[in-house]
Amino acid sequence: MIISNIEVLQVSYISNIVMDSEGHTHPGKEHEAVKKILKITTDNGIVGFSFMDSIHRGIIEEIVKPVLIGENPLYRERIWQKLRPRQRLNRHFNDRTLAAVDEALWDIGGKIAGMPVFQMLGAYRDRIPAYGSIMVGDDFPGGLDTPEAYAKYSIELVARGYKAIKLHTWMPPIIPNPDPKMDVAACAAVREAVGPEIKLMLDPYHDYSRQQALYLGRELEKLDFYWIEEPMNESSMSSYKWLTENLDLTVIGPETADGKNYTRAEWIVSSASDVSRAGDIDVGGITPLIKTVHLCESFNIGVELHGNTLGNLHVLGAMGIPGEYYERGLHHPFLNYEKPMPWFNKIYDEMDNEGFVTLPKTPGMGWDINHDYIAEYSVE
Repeated sequence: MIISNIEVLQVSYISNIVMDSEGHTHPGKEHEAVKKILKITTDNGIVGFSFMDSIHRGIIEEIVKPVLIGENPLYRERIWQKLRPRQRLNRHFNDRTLAAVDEALWDIGGKIAGMPVFQMLGAYRDRIPAYGSIMVGDDFPGGLDTPEAYAKYSIELVARGYKAIKLHTWMPPIIPNPDPKMDVAACAAVREAVGPEIKLMLDPYHDYSRQQALYLGRELEKLDFYWIEEPMNESSMSSYKWLTENLDLTVIGPETADGKNYTRAEWIVSSASDVSRAGDIDVGGITPLIKTVHLCESFNIGVELHGNTLGNLHVLGAMGIPGEYYERGLHHPFLNYEKPMPWFNKIYDEMDNEGFVTLPKTPGMGWDINHDYIAEYSVE
């Protein structure tokens, strides 16, 4: 069995989500958009898919395809190790594109084995508690424009079943000069609204100074927050080591720092955070993510997974250490997270009223794909 083709499908759809100049998403006016879907086919007709965002079509054709054609799709480690060095001088070959390739190969592997990916990895649990991850703040009346708006929306998330909530507060360009005091006001309003039993986390502006981050962390300690993520530039590992030493609040990281599992190792041995942070989109797929999990286990440190991807969900199902939560979202008062994207028949992370997401039981990744929609709305 060998890989016979790899291609990027493009599907048109109507979106109501827009991206600002800093890369944060917000609700917006309906507009036509294009979704890229990675498809890998074997010579015996088994097909693997990835719906990862930011797949680079040119990189797939020019760099990935020559490596994959003729390879055994079960040799995921060999393929990943062949592709990884090709990122060095091909700057558009990002970790999300690498992750998409890896994910589609895991999809094929699960279909061949007749089991879901988390069981292939070594299953530990069948359902994962989720936290509601709230979008970055905005200036939309009735949206996330005030501390009171965050508080009101958090009550709705608790009613939905969440036992934990994470805030993303205001960042540029919505707020040209981010202010940790505004973050504290939103966090205080949410704590008062949901009470002491709900676990709360904060992912604020990512470029505060040391003193701003320390102030923010100490205020969150007073509010009994559970953790803080990325309040400073993660290129300065020493700043995070300093912050971790000066706070009782759990500091999590790195999230967006380059370097895959290798960077996580450096943070661990430097004691730059209390809990590590990684996601399939951050490290280049499920293959390096499970390595990161085992790395953290070897150092007796937890690792919380970044992002609402199905790959992360499968890895969480195979983890015998914390990751305590699946990040479910992003949520906003103007958006309906429970509505599937048109290329799916249903969302892949349905949550029960107790706040748990059950892992897929079908072989492979477990997508419930609307193939008719993909065929009808395919574009070049």
